[in-house]
Amino acid sequence: MRTDRTFTMLKPDAVEKGHIGAILEKINASGFRIVAMKLTHMTTNDAKAFYAVHSERPFYGELVEYMTRGPIVAAILEKENAVEDFRTLIGATNPADAAEGTIRKMYAASIGENAVHGSDSDENAAIESAFHFSGREMF
Repeated sequence: MRTDRTFTMLKPDAVEKGHIGAILEKINASGFRIVAMKLTHMTTNDAKAFYAVHSERPFYGELVEYMTRGPIVAAILEKENAVEDFRTLIGATNPADAAEGTIRKMYAASIGENAVHGSDSDENAAIESAFHFSGREMF
């Protein structure tokens, strides 16, 4: 049986505020299995490469600065329909627009500090997972 995977990052604001455990509990309670996870600190070059798709956008510089200001938790999650289900779980990018009970509604401070990243497609989930994890780090 094939299962789906997605990639997530608990962003610096969520880590700084001590929300790692609560967010991971919500992820587990929603039926996701963690197949890879690490606490790491993105370098400026890492953040520029990871967010290269946004390099022409006006918020790119702020995004790189934000993502490098402190550690993140990178993780690969497994569940059937993982990408779509995780996007539902995290909620809208702007926490003011996020549904009640979603991770961003509960833990994000603003559209810029929105607590968590979730891949937007199966293709990007694979790319983003490979960016942060080698094959021997996934289980």
